[in-house]
Amino acid sequence: MEKKDQNDKSKSIHDILPLELIHGILLRVPIRHLARLRCVSKFWCSLISDPDFAELHFHHSPAATNACFFMENPTMAYLVYLDDNDASQKEVCPPCQKKPPYDFEVLGSCRGFILLDRHPHFLVVWNPLTGFSKRISYSHIVPSRKYLDFRLTDCTHLHGFGYDASQDDYLVVAAWGDSESQEDHLECLSLKTNSWINLDAALPNPLGIYHGRSRGLFLNGAIHWVSSILKDYRDAILIFDLKERTFSMISAPEQLPTSAYFYPSLAILGGCLALYYHNNDSYKTHIWVMKEYKVQCSWTLYQIPSSGGFQPLCLSSNRYIIGRFYQVTGYFMYNASGDLLMNFKNLCCSFDATETVYTESLLRLPSNIKDKDN
Repeated sequence: MEKKDQNDKSKSIHDILPLELIHGILLRVPIRHLARLRCVSKFWCSLISDPDFAELHFHHSPAATNACFFMENPTMAYLVYLDDNDASQKEVCPPCQKKPPYDFEVLGSCRGFILLDRHPHFLVVWNPLTGFSKRISYSHIVPSRKYLDFRLTDCTHLHGFGYDASQDDYLVVAAWGDSESQEDHLECLSLKTNSWINLDAALPNPLGIYHGRSRGLFLNGAIHWVSSILKDYRDAILIFDLKERTFSMISAPEQLPTSAYFYPSLAILGGCLALYYHNNDSYKTHIWVMKEYKVQCSWTLYQIPSSGGFQPLCLSSNRYIIGRFYQVTGYFMYNASGDLLMNFKNLCCSFDATETVYTESLLRLPSNIKDKDN
């Protein structure tokens, strides 16, 4: 019987597998497990913590996970993971809890970061997976210091959170009106330079029609809004290109209703822009998905049976529609034909709190200024 080499016991995985193979394997590990794998060795910790690795994993990992994030109360937040046959949830602690008040509102998410509004007049950008957070004031937008309870949603007609790949910078865009000068302003918060920038882009007129749907959605390098009431399908969706710093419009489907009680909303489903609304005549939620970005003829209709409003949140790995109903507990999964496939009843679900669909990542905020984790 052949004797084993005594040196085999001292060999590590790095002696057996080449670095390129280890790197390739880790890129395929689900993001939630990567955080724990950093404890395996100093080498693995260094590799997983590298910004280039985080960027590659975010773009190329086949196991990207969508979660519904919401705040149940000022000190408790949840990530609800939804997929084809399984669902789970995780409690996470919001940042900046060293002293009261802990008053948060969820404004959106982008590439693993969640944007929060914190009383009084602060924005907090937070990565729940890494724990990193950054706080920036927007007090100059508030109409007067006496309005201590004003939030960004109260002060602005439009706001949105996105990423400018050309500058490697995360941006918060806010359009607001000055009550004293009666002038509208467009400002952009650069998280890379930690500063607000006044933009000269021509604002849509009238700006106030977007106030009821002031929160924008980030897709394809631009932030998207839809007005509170649509009277014409043409020029229905407003977009702001973060690279060019310009506004433009996208037409909605021609078949949209013209009722005065028609209140559309936007969603991102499987990387595609979607417009949805409740149809009172058919008792269904109509979901129009733009299969090809900015291609008018690519709008495709899906219908979900509902006596009340259905809110689509994301697509599962098998491209089923996952969402929830207003004032109904749990999350629901439908196929393209509108058939109910599954009801996740036992998951946390907030009726009145703001929420966002969140994709986990290990990404860091780029910065020209040295930031410390809060």
